[in-house]
Amino acid sequence: MLLELSEEHREHLSFLPKVDYAVVAEFGRIALEFLRRGSNPKIYEGAARKLNVSSNTVQHGVEGLTYLLTESSKLMISELDFQDSVLVLGFNEDLNKLLLQLYLDNRKEIRRILSELAPVFPSYHNLEWRLDVQLASRCLRQQIKPALTLKLHLSQDGEHSSQVLQTDPATLLHLIQQLEQALGEMKTNHCRRIVRNIK
Repeated sequence: MLLELSEEHREHLSFLPKVDYAVVAEFGRIALEFLRRGSNPKIYEGAARKLNVSSNTVQHGVEGLTYLLTESSKLMISELDFQDSVLVLGFNEDLNKLLLQLYLDNRKEIRRILSELAPVFPSYHNLEWRLDVQLASRCLRQQIKPALTLKLHLSQDGEHSSQVLQTDPATLLHLIQQLEQALGEMKTNHCRRIVRNIK
């Protein structure tokens, strides 16, 4: 699977061949720090002074390298696919090898950082439901108005919470159809391939 880079990312990465390989390796270290702690303008300004370029150029170079490494790590692309993805950028062979080495050395660390940054959603614990039907009121003697009340119990990090929802049967049937359609979509080859690459 090849990594597709937009024009903007290619433009950001075009700065890398203009600097020394030691600087590219340092950009790789800064990219990992960027993932761990977020952006630090002081680092960009210091590097920009040393290289005699604007801090925006350095920042874009680091962000482009960060994107290249994170997307490659997310998709767990092979060495050959990474080399083919970088080959499109038109870098020389030594720079391509350096980028490949950066990727191979740091992909497990990047995946670990990305897994820590991923949001943790509550998970299903239990469901209680009740069907209420209003058969008549003072104004309308013969009316049928069903309502379904659901109490959804969720757990997150060992803590339990509950949400009370109320809906009519038509909306519930539509929701069931949509969920069944989504489950059916997950069985397609395309989705299986995506899920396999995410893991």
